[in-house]
Amino acid sequence: MSCANIAQAQTTQAQQATSKKPVSKAPARRAALQSNAAPAEGGSEAIVVTGTREIGKKARDAIAPLDIVTHKQLATTGQGTLRDALGLLLPSLTTPTAGFDAGAMTDTISLRGLNPNETLILVDGKRRHTTANIYADPGPQQGSTASDIDMIPMSAIDHVEVLKDGAAAQYGSDAVAGVVNIILKKTAHGFHAQDITGITSQGDGFQQGVYLDGGASLGSRGFVHVSGDFVHQDHTYRSAADNRTGTYVNNVLSQPEQTRESVAINAGYDLTDDIQAYASATYGHRSSQSYQNYRLPSSLNDYPGYQALYPWGYSPLETLNENDYEVKAGLKGDFRGWHWDLSTVYGRDYDSIGLLNSANLQLNKDTGATPTKFDVMGFNNQQWTNDFDISRKFHINGWPHSINVAGGASYRYEGYSVGTGSYNSTYGSGSDALAGTNSGNAGNYNRDVVAGYIDISTYLMKGLQLDLAGREEHYTDVGDTQTGKVSLRYDITRRIALRGTISNGFHAPTLAQEHYSALNISPTAARGLIAANSPGALANGASALKPERSTNAEGGIIVEPVDNLHVTADVYQINMRDRIMPGGNISGGTARNALGTNGFTLPSGSESWNPSAISANWFSNVASTRTQGLDITINYLTRLGQYGRIDWDAAINLNRTRLSHQTTNPQTGAPLLNAQAVAYLTTAYPRSKIIFGGRWTHKQWTIGVHEIRWGQTTNQLTYYAPGPLQFSTTHFLDYHNNPKWTTNVDVSYRITPRWTATIGGNNIFARFPTAVPDGNRYLGAPQYYMSTSQLGINGGYYYFRVNYDL
Repeated sequence: MSCANIAQAQTTQAQQATSKKPVSKAPARRAALQSNAAPAEGGSEAIVVTGTREIGKKARDAIAPLDIVTHKQLATTGQGTLRDALGLLLPSLTTPTAGFDAGAMTDTISLRGLNPNETLILVDGKRRHTTANIYADPGPQQGSTASDIDMIPMSAIDHVEVLKDGAAAQYGSDAVAGVVNIILKKTAHGFHAQDITGITSQGDGFQQGVYLDGGASLGSRGFVHVSGDFVHQDHTYRSAADNRTGTYVNNVLSQPEQTRESVAINAGYDLTDDIQAYASATYGHRSSQSYQNYRLPSSLNDYPGYQALYPWGYSPLETLNENDYEVKAGLKGDFRGWHWDLSTVYGRDYDSIGLLNSANLQLNKDTGATPTKFDVMGFNNQQWTNDFDISRKFHINGWPHSINVAGGASYRYEGYSVGTGSYNSTYGSGSDALAGTNSGNAGNYNRDVVAGYIDISTYLMKGLQLDLAGREEHYTDVGDTQTGKVSLRYDITRRIALRGTISNGFHAPTLAQEHYSALNISPTAARGLIAANSPGALANGASALKPERSTNAEGGIIVEPVDNLHVTADVYQINMRDRIMPGGNISGGTARNALGTNGFTLPSGSESWNPSAISANWFSNVASTRTQGLDITINYLTRLGQYGRIDWDAAINLNRTRLSHQTTNPQTGAPLLNAQAVAYLTTAYPRSKIIFGGRWTHKQWTIGVHEIRWGQTTNQLTYYAPGPLQFSTTHFLDYHNNPKWTTNVDVSYRITPRWTATIGGNNIFARFPTAVPDGNRYLGAPQYYMSTSQLGINGGYYYFRVNYDL
């Protein structure tokens, strides 16, 4: 959801002060209409707009923990995507290690060890639409359809504000772990260009990124800023030898190949001295490919047509062709002391998923046809949000402090569609690796969401701030929700302050979680994820999804013991009920029957597979959890006189999630989660993450060195080696992905006032995750575990960056 002062982040006072042309000649009384976005330099004096409804709030006075990441900090990482850049800068934020299938081709983030669905993404204070591409494979991200932040051009981003606090009462569904607010550039001048070229320590995974942006004035009363990215990355290959061949022919453990183009336009215009029109649009296109398991030549002995095409076997490639766009328009203004904002935002993400180098063996047997390319399924997600927000400061006789009152209402339409696969992909048991969606599992779904909120903030006494927020929302599919939040901050002295928050929140089940289904087929196994309201799921005890609900408590201290030293420490606890993950975990004949009831056909010969290798489940409200943690940030500036300055920084996140209750199947009384699924909820995110280092700046030189310690993750691994435990759903191996240290270095030289060159590296000593034991690797190839969020699988990454600033 939006709020008045966030929506007013269209141009910054700091940016206007440095503009070659003023954006407006309005009188001083119109200052409230100007943006309160933080200047690019960040720091404690930056004006923040996230987590508060007061205009002009500074970062140092934030009532809740807030990180500000500038575009300069993003650039120093050398990463070509916003997701990966943030993962190297913020300890409380994690990204997937790798990922499977189509899920590996969507870029999502997590805060404080919770699912990506529980972090709300805003762009200039407006709710961003989500991806249509659900992460359907087992792991901590399973079920997520969060906003794909990399479909926003990095070149368009001025800075990112990360609120590490439950904020559902302020913004609505999904703001359980926190809020990431992406602030776009709004300068009315200048041109910036950046080129990043990189490669991994293994000599693969070549990356090329080009980033351009520039601004112009619209007369004397407005601005327009245009940005565009082009990013390409090649596959990396990290598989061990396939135990069927003893060779490295199986490339299933790899970074997907992708090419992404994205553009953004952001504009604002002062219609009068008191009214401003604003608009923005983003468009992104992604084309990517992800390897599936290698198929042996012997699997084609009975299919001579395919045998002629694939004499050495084949490796199916899952493909994603994605188009994502969002359009926003609005008016905001000042009327007799009231700040108001009226906006509408429409966003859509469409994903066409296919297969290359695959086969449909049943089709070949029955008709002789040998298609190798398949259109498997399509997903469409759309969101239309309309907001009206108002705020004003009041002064009441007898009360010495101003009272800021804000409120608003919104209407949101959400739509989700599942399209059928082509005839060749659905015939018989379907296309190999991923069967096409049949007509019984396709459809169009939608819901309406209506909400209203109120927020009141004031000082109870000198130095003691109070903020109260309440929200009511109605979903046409899951009913009503009410949330509230109480925040306090007490500035004991100018150098010491305490803050605390108690709130409740929720995450409404997504339409994808309610209606998605698919069948993944491996050489000797099949796994189905079926819709909770489907006949196959209902016959095995499934029930309608309920919203996840949370209770958040947070307390912290802010200390500036000496000049230039800033320290914050915040402890938090997030109790979540009715968490949504796949449950049920049926296998063998029960799973075969459920899949058949839903129209899925298993491959010929699957009757001889290990019965436990055929499984199915569906999304359920499976458990309650308690997440506890600690965030610490430290910043210190050392001035070296004629030798420049060093900006030191350190940050740590300690995080632990425990299971407090597990739901049982109403038919059998069995828990909905096995030990492996419990580990996805509780220990698949790092127990800790530490980042510390410094950046020395002297004349034309800038040198940065940072260390990152990735904490341990623990998972329960399936046994794949032949024996009584093969494919067991009740016995697993306790696997520890041990802590790892990595080093990031970058060296920049300003060649001229406009040209800067940088050489750098992340994980320069090429550390890798802990290897998975041989008996727990399916077919032997995946030597690192992908269903976690610790150190990535690629090893070292080295890059060369060139910047041009006009």
